[in-house]
Amino acid sequence: MGNRAKRRTGKILAIAGICAAVAAGGIGVATAPSWLDRAPESEAGSPQRSEVGLASAVVKAVELGVTPLDGAREVNPAVGPTVKAVNGTVKDVVLAPAAGGTPVKGNVSADGSTWSTLEPLKFNTKYSYSFTVVDGAGRETKKTQEFTTVSTPNEADASVYPLNGSIMGSGQPIEINFSEPVLNKAAMEKTVKITVSSKQKVAWRWYSDQKVRIRPEKFWASGTKVTVDLALFGKEFGNGMIGNSNVKVSYTTGPQRVAVVDDLTKIMNVYIDGKLAHTAPVTLGGPDWLSPTGYAVIMEQQRYSKFNAGSIGLKPGDKGYYPPLTVERANRLTNSGVYVHQALPSAYAYVGSVNVSHGCVGLLPADAAWFFDNMRTGDLVQVLNTGAPAVEPLEGFGDWNIPWASYAHR
Repeated sequence: MGNRAKRRTGKILAIAGICAAVAAGGIGVATAPSWLDRAPESEAGSPQRSEVGLASAVVKAVELGVTPLDGAREVNPAVGPTVKAVNGTVKDVVLAPAAGGTPVKGNVSADGSTWSTLEPLKFNTKYSYSFTVVDGAGRETKKTQEFTTVSTPNEADASVYPLNGSIMGSGQPIEINFSEPVLNKAAMEKTVKITVSSKQKVAWRWYSDQKVRIRPEKFWASGTKVTVDLALFGKEFGNGMIGNSNVKVSYTTGPQRVAVVDDLTKIMNVYIDGKLAHTAPVTLGGPDWLSPTGYAVIMEQQRYSKFNAGSIGLKPGDKGYYPPLTVERANRLTNSGVYVHQALPSAYAYVGSVNVSHGCVGLLPADAAWFFDNMRTGDLVQVLNTGAPAVEPLEGFGDWNIPWASYAHR
């Protein structure tokens, strides 16, 4: 064995001897670690340690997740705020309007790690969060945050026609008007629930980003209950616009009432649930004012209605001009002023033989009274053989003039 090896062996034996002496109770050879001279520290009363000590294991750092973020703006009030602590618990959570008011109801999970809201928030409101986070050693940290919900300029809503509780004719399409453009129409169609007691399938036709109409293939069955449920609260319309309310409308349809007017015969036949109920002679629009053809829906009924030639672009001296007058038993068919109404006394002699109106369907007094009393808004009037185009959909409710196969449209 060389000298170097001998020296190394000697050192090993010397160290072994020292260790043996300590184990046997020897003194002065080795000193104890310095931490043996201190009392174990309390985890709850000291800063969190990052290394193992004599007391307990290291307390894991709490990972805190709070939504919305502190200072967030335009927060969707339907997206419930939460406080979540990983490796810890939360307590004493208070979420309330910063300006004062009733705190929002919330709930803490069974393990104490998560607090979440139980009710929606208000629009255009600043909220203040305060809560306490507790780590695994029982140490508490109090925090406060603020956020603001969607402001008034970014709120959106919708209206539905027919009105809730109404009784309508069987030709009335559903119309929904949105206050803001709907960019994802497919998603909106899934959001809005249409329930039809007759089980008739419906199709949606979007006339713009804000207007849609909905109808079945054929007229609503007699006595159908239609419910339109728009769960719009918190729904995104697009461009940052958020729905601010839920809307639910139910209405019922009456019998299927259809008045068929034929210019070839100058006769109106009214059918109720497919059976002929009334026949009456008519006068239609003259050569310069042909009555539009196809289906129209009665939009409103007025016992007396004021007619003004200026509403159709006529002024004194123009051909066809007439001074303002009052017409009895007026049933509007179009926005531009086509009606079924009681003919003027000067036209009585022409009813059933000559067309003398400005596009309206004129009736004798007794027939006009029957029509006004037995028909209602939402009922249908079909005009045949005048040579004029069909009523445009947005001229009233000319939706029935669009073939079913092409009605659905976005």
